[in-house]
Amino acid sequence: MSTTSQADIDRFTGKRTELEVDKLFRACVKLEGSDLHLKVGQPPYVRIRGSLRPLNRDAIGAEEMVRLLFPMLNERNRRIFDEDGGADFAHVLDVDGTTWRFRVNMLQQLGKIGLVARRINNWIPNFEGLNLPPVMESLCKFDQGMVLLAGVTGSGKSTTIASMLNWINRNYRKHILTLEDPIEFIFSEDKCLVNQREIGQDVKNFEIGMKHAVREDPDIILVGEMRDQETFMTAIHAAETGHLVFGTIHASSASTTIGRILDLFPEEMHAALRSAMAFNMKGIVAQKLLPSIQENVGRVPTVEIMTFNATVRKLILEGTDEKLPDAIRIGAEEGMQDFTMSLKSLVDKELIDRQTAFSVAPNVEALKMALKGIDVSQPGIL
Repeated sequence: MSTTSQADIDRFTGKRTELEVDKLFRACVKLEGSDLHLKVGQPPYVRIRGSLRPLNRDAIGAEEMVRLLFPMLNERNRRIFDEDGGADFAHVLDVDGTTWRFRVNMLQQLGKIGLVARRINNWIPNFEGLNLPPVMESLCKFDQGMVLLAGVTGSGKSTTIASMLNWINRNYRKHILTLEDPIEFIFSEDKCLVNQREIGQDVKNFEIGMKHAVREDPDIILVGEMRDQETFMTAIHAAETGHLVFGTIHASSASTTIGRILDLFPEEMHAALRSAMAFNMKGIVAQKLLPSIQENVGRVPTVEIMTFNATVRKLILEGTDEKLPDAIRIGAEEGMQDFTMSLKSLVDKELIDRQTAFSVAPNVEALKMALKGIDVSQPGIL
């Protein structure tokens, strides 16, 4: 007969021993840093308001780095690290009575180990607090379909999705199920029932997690990152069968996300995928984080939003993706916006300066016209 061991109790109650490296994570929290960087031969660095700054201590030696980092790895992550040369996982610690989570990547470079950790806020800001446009709310109101957040690493995708799920949590009585690698934001249940499963800790992989999901009566599913064929196909199938699915993808804009998804698959599957996206996708939001000029604001997102109206669906079905930027630009009345419109709004609200706006503008001339008051959303202007 099986018995409950102390190890079982510790595993399922979240207890763990204090680690030497925790003092560096605490320093990151107290400095209000967004990221912690550890590299052999350098002191620890913390990213504060977008800039990397060294901590006031000696450089970390190779032996010290091993002593600091390897105790963070459980058996699974140690195996992944040895096989792949890197591992992603969550690290949790208490700082003055508050629990903080970090998304950690442990890596090898030049034969030495290192670490980059992103601090996850332990509170989830609303759309206004993130300076996101009001149309974000409408993307949370669907009963079925898929909503994707696009952007590079560190562009704030996870925070935006968390704010969207929390809006649903505050306004509907539904079941939210997340599959994450690793879990970032922890949700406090309001009107929704929320279950969060971490790949590797709570379930072996995304495929098994999605197989379980259909038996767990979810209304909303967060699938994490669309990184391969398997993940996207399971997500789009869930959207087709009556769930609202959220996910992230590495893409530079809303319109190029379509091509990024198709690149995951052989060409003979593209026609079927275009049909699946056209009829199940509800919106794609692409964003980048920019430094703010307001003292009480760290960074703000510039956001491109493509909703799937009849025009967008038609262009995707026809394979004329090059026309999607124009469809976004002239779809402003339906809540769409491109990066030019977003940058103009941020400048007008004095959240960013003109120099920053022009440095990231996809079309500098269009932004110049917009800032002069010319409505660039009208057909034929650009």
